[in-house]
Amino acid sequence: MSRPPASTTDSAPLAGIRVLELAAVLAGPSVGSFLAELGAEVTKVENPATGGDVTRGWRLPGESPTPTKMGPASAYYAAANYGKRVWMADLKRAGDAARVRDALAETDIVISSFRPGADRRLGMDPESLLAAYPKLIVARITGYGPDDNRAAYDLVLQAETGWMSMTGFPDGPPAKLPVALVDILAAHQLKQAILLALWQRARDGKGRLVEVSLYDASLSALANQASNWLQAGHCPGRMGSLHPNIAPYGECFPCADGQLLVLAVGAEAQFRALCRVLDLDALPEQPDFASNAQRVQHREALQAALAPAFAQQPRELWLARLHAAGVPAGAVRSLDAVFDENAARAMVLEDAIGKRVRQVAFRQSMHRT
Repeated sequence: MSRPPASTTDSAPLAGIRVLELAAVLAGPSVGSFLAELGAEVTKVENPATGGDVTRGWRLPGESPTPTKMGPASAYYAAANYGKRVWMADLKRAGDAARVRDALAETDIVISSFRPGADRRLGMDPESLLAAYPKLIVARITGYGPDDNRAAYDLVLQAETGWMSMTGFPDGPPAKLPVALVDILAAHQLKQAILLALWQRARDGKGRLVEVSLYDASLSALANQASNWLQAGHCPGRMGSLHPNIAPYGECFPCADGQLLVLAVGAEAQFRALCRVLDLDALPEQPDFASNAQRVQHREALQAALAPAFAQQPRELWLARLHAAGVPAGAVRSLDAVFDENAARAMVLEDAIGKRVRQVAFRQSMHRT
């Protein structure tokens, strides 16, 4: 079977690496996009019997589908499918399955997100793949692990692993995060495992299985919230954007122009600098605000003490003064304002797949030369 030549761009870290993506939705395809950005040749296999990757149809109200060589695509689909070649192949059909197996003989990495058991029925389980292709790196994503057949979508995982119980405001219902963060976390964990597996293969010549579950990825990212429970017995509730351990951290303040500013003050020196900028030098001397522990206990009174000062000047003036003083603060921006920034526009990738498709890069420091 003929194959296009792999990338030979000298500056691409993964030039010459071939990837076959047997994954859909967001987590697995995000891994494929990340590898494509690093110069790998990524071929995405979609099932024509189901209309391809389900996210092709996940369009916003009023969104016109983007035409591609393999059918219409949504903006959601574009978010995780940069730089890939697409095949339509039904692995239940002998001819299509043979074509994919031919490709696997020339592949370095296969990414899959089959429901447990489905991979074995198709002959695409890790054991079968590694037996047939000993140098192959098999990268597998599951929902709850390889022995749990439950359907796993990001929203369900956010609920199951505690995220929703902490997200939202105290007087409102639980809420999910506005992006599928569990999928993104799992994708970053898996691409790290893939890069390590490539490094190991370069030393011993052997392929191997690397895998992550959405459940484990979500739990591992609970970080301090998990430790607050495991060590201190504190079960966090909904606090909006506030931080359970630090104040002022997450408080938003309207400025004179009506624009919102948020603080992330994590050190005593930063709090004193904040008070100097706001001409509230006496505030750190008050017993209720003299230490972070006291400020956490009296955070409502602290916000009431800070708010009138912010209301006296426009946001950009405050941000300039706070940044000059080393105080962590930021503007609360909507996405239209975000992508007016040069730094944000520099992160946008454009990929011609029948019509220009744009997404935000998974770019990391290794891309900058």
